[in-house]
Amino acid sequence: MLRRYLRLLGVQLRSASLLALQYRGDFLVEGLISLFWTFTALAPLFVVYGERKAIAGWSFGEALLVVGWFTLLQGVLEGAITPSLNSVVEHIRKGTLDFVLLKPADAQFLVSTTGFEPWRATNVLTGIAIFAYAFHLLGYGPSIPGLFASVVLLGTSTLLLYSMWILTVSAAFFVVKVDNLTYFFQSIFDAARWPSAVFKGALAFVFTFIIPLALMTTFPAQAMLGRLPPTALATAVVGSLVFAFISRRVWLRSIGHYTSASS
Repeated sequence: MLRRYLRLLGVQLRSASLLALQYRGDFLVEGLISLFWTFTALAPLFVVYGERKAIAGWSFGEALLVVGWFTLLQGVLEGAITPSLNSVVEHIRKGTLDFVLLKPADAQFLVSTTGFEPWRATNVLTGIAIFAYAFHLLGYGPSIPGLFASVVLLGTSTLLLYSMWILTVSAAFFVVKVDNLTYFFQSIFDAARWPSAVFKGALAFVFTFIIPLALMTTFPAQAMLGRLPPTALATAVVGSLVFAFISRRVWLRSIGHYTSASS
């Protein structure tokens, strides 16, 4: 079963890559635009740290690691998750989701792999470059255990992003338009570029437990710095699995409310 779905994923990735290579000019332009927006995301950091050496216990080099994770995950979100799941909303709105539901494969897997934007891979390269520059400023590199923990957290962060997006898209089974919800989610995600220690009070609680932005960018940065407690790593793993389970149950229940165009 697993091999079958891996083959299906490979087919979808090859199709998206071939489509992107048909328009090489667009591929290059979109990649450059992605780089431009990444560097504009760094501007607030330079402005804030131009006035002080540390904020909430984070130096400029350490905060750059958080931005690096934000950049990397933004590439995952906009290159692999958003294109596919936005198409689900259109299927639901037009009543054409039947073509997916009738196929001999899991519907959630199919709708989650219908669209990829390969040029977003530039975000991954930019994120790695930011990591390298950050550690250059810090004067030391990440430890082996820290790198291992950060790889684990990359998986948990991706699963969290995907699960939260599934929960958002599932709302399309009940309301006509969810565009405002998706824009709202993307606006909230922008806060992940800052270390979670910057937020205090209610915001700190929300961005750790309800919309776990801290688990997505601050925890991986702390892991690379060797400052993440094992309990926090375990919390991130368990939290991502819980979110995935909840999103799966919500998706299955939401399908029961689907009305096709032929009904």
